[in-house]
Amino acid sequence: MTEKLRARHPLHRTGSLAVTPAVVGHRGASGYRPEHTLESYRLAIAQGADDIELDLVVSADGVLLARHEPDLAFSTDVASRPALADRRSVRVIDGEPVESWFADQLTLAEIRTLGAVERFADVRPVSAEHDGAFGVPTLDEVLSLVARETAARGRTVGVRLEIKDAAYFASRGLPIEEPLLDSLARFGLDHARSRVTIMSFEPTILQRLAPLTRVPLVQLLDEPHLRPADLEAAGDPRTFADLGTPAGLALIERYADGVGPRHTWLVDEVVGPDGSAAVVPTDFVRHAHREWLTVHTWTLRPENRFLPAAFRRPDDAAGQGDLAGYAQRLLEYGVDALITDAPDVCLAARDADVQESLAG
Repeated sequence: MTEKLRARHPLHRTGSLAVTPAVVGHRGASGYRPEHTLESYRLAIAQGADDIELDLVVSADGVLLARHEPDLAFSTDVASRPALADRRSVRVIDGEPVESWFADQLTLAEIRTLGAVERFADVRPVSAEHDGAFGVPTLDEVLSLVARETAARGRTVGVRLEIKDAAYFASRGLPIEEPLLDSLARFGLDHARSRVTIMSFEPTILQRLAPLTRVPLVQLLDEPHLRPADLEAAGDPRTFADLGTPAGLALIERYADGVGPRHTWLVDEVVGPDGSAAVVPTDFVRHAHREWLTVHTWTLRPENRFLPAAFRRPDDAAGQGDLAGYAQRLLEYGVDALITDAPDVCLAARDADVQESLAG
């Protein structure tokens, strides 16, 4: 794998393994439209995103859907549908009991009756104005959209597929890998140059997929104190902190091409003698690149509440901070991809970084 990655990723001036770091539309352009809708993906592509990212869950009849988690209450209007009121139930997700409506208890036909809603309505009122206007797309519908946009725009749009709660769906008799690989094959995307990447927080599903697919795999890393759900279910005590150590990264390199840390893995926040806030880089990118693992950081959001203190502007939590400045700082630290709710802002930051590199 080392020689393959070395050939694929010549060094960038900042230490990135990408010639030009990618800007990825997180759930589409989800800062502007309800997430995981065809309109959100379409807008991200129109803004110029190199790739779009979608999370995959499974319906009761085995269809892959673009949703952030099995629980449908956060991102759809399912709670307002009287016909589905009796479908509310309790499921154990990531080791915790949750009472809600779940993708795996509704058929595709039932899910098609739902409208998507804005998850962060309090800070994204413009997006919330579109609540109920768009439905829940299937993976095949998103891949069809990407194929049409690629042809119309004359540039290849990449797709990041995040497998959500694989262990949970397997326990429900709905393993995700077979329908996923079937869809990639159906669209002619089951090869290393397809611009498709598969990501997951759960190591087990990526390890199972490694010998079955040629598309790049990315191990996602959540908050260090948390445990991957599949490892917890198996009684494995390792946390994301363990996976993100130099020794853990060396193990990840055996089955994956990259790692996707939450952006907080990459910076330490510090306070100066005058009380001013700043960030300094951690060693994470250096350790990952030493294993020839690309680094895909998430999720960069423009609102103050989601940014380090050094990049917040005087305002309330709903106000817009300096996302462009933060994105440029992460690019200086050598990241290979920025996964963001605001592709337009991060694209401007990335392009400025490229121009600075050329001028230098």
